[in-house]
Amino acid sequence: MSTMAQSKTSGKWGSIQKEIRNRWQVYLMMLPAVILLLLFSYKPMYGVVIAFKNYNFRGGIWGSPWVGLKQFETLFSSYWFPIILKNTLSISLIALVLGFPFPIILALMTNEIQRSWVKKTVQTISYAPHFISTVVLCGMVILFLSPENGIINLAIEAFGGESVYFMAQPGMFKWIYVISGIWQGTGWSAIIYVAALSGVDKELLEAAEIDGATRFQKVIYINFPVLVPTIIILFILRCGNILDIGYEKVFALQNSANLNGSEVISTYVYKMGLVKSNFSFSTAAGLFNSLVNSAILLLANFISKKASQISLW
Repeated sequence: MSTMAQSKTSGKWGSIQKEIRNRWQVYLMMLPAVILLLLFSYKPMYGVVIAFKNYNFRGGIWGSPWVGLKQFETLFSSYWFPIILKNTLSISLIALVLGFPFPIILALMTNEIQRSWVKKTVQTISYAPHFISTVVLCGMVILFLSPENGIINLAIEAFGGESVYFMAQPGMFKWIYVISGIWQGTGWSAIIYVAALSGVDKELLEAAEIDGATRFQKVIYINFPVLVPTIIILFILRCGNILDIGYEKVFALQNSANLNGSEVISTYVYKMGLVKSNFSFSTAAGLFNSLVNSAILLLANFISKKASQISLW
């Protein structure tokens, strides 16, 4: 048995060497990316051990005292844990439910535009908000929602309503965050769907038109099925980031009045880790976030594979 195992191993290694020799140019091109990935993504991962220690600068990572799961117990029992978990999940789920379909709809609508110059104009206008920096976008949101001279409140007052201080209401924060994100990211996210639609068989569309199919029927029964594999893959990846909300935008829109509705895991980790220098506690919170995201990604991939035979692996 050992001889057979050795022969199989040597056979596999020989096939790998042959593959590398035949396509060495491709692997040479991949080498810089692999090196960067190892140096900046995998090498720093040893730092997660801080989550199980009471880290201090003098002792360093390996010299700091080991405390086991104490940092996680402190996290789960803290006052802010249920609040940040609820806020993170609610913002992510609202963004997923409301934001995910918009790029698909935009791509399908853009694909139906017949005039080339009109299509390019629509694409340029829809892509443009993506290139607005986070700080500028947050400044625009705060300015538009200002209770004194914001355009939204001016419109409300014009119709006889009273001015509303949107940014001071914790319950409004998630909607402000999600809606502004949809406006900024829909056009850019639609690019991949527009690219997928370029693979639609033109002869199939012509045959459907000859058979009397309407434009809406061609979109539903020909164009949309082409997008389904792409939609499923992107949905799985989105599920894997369900707890990842970038702290920059949240932090820029956050204030003391809406803190109960705006504090999320990323901002909490930033404040505990960098502001208060509690590195072990913030690492534990970040590790919890990553583990939950990984579990959701695996679950979503498993369900997709069983239901549609489409998955990441």
